[in-house]
Amino acid sequence: MTKLLGFAGSLVGSYSGWYLGMRFGMFTGLMLSIVGGGVGIYYGRKYGKRYE
Repeated sequence: MTKLLGFAGSLVGSYSGWYLGMRFGMFTGLMLSIVGGGVGIYYGRKYGKRYE
């Protein structure tokens, strides 16, 4: 379950970063997408471990 929640967190974080960053340019969108994906993986797996 932790891997599934990490994947879901990655999707949500990446999309959020892309959406927010594209207002300032494509490169900013890419960078925020990468950062958002990492944050999403971290919190998704943390949530999964907590309620396992």
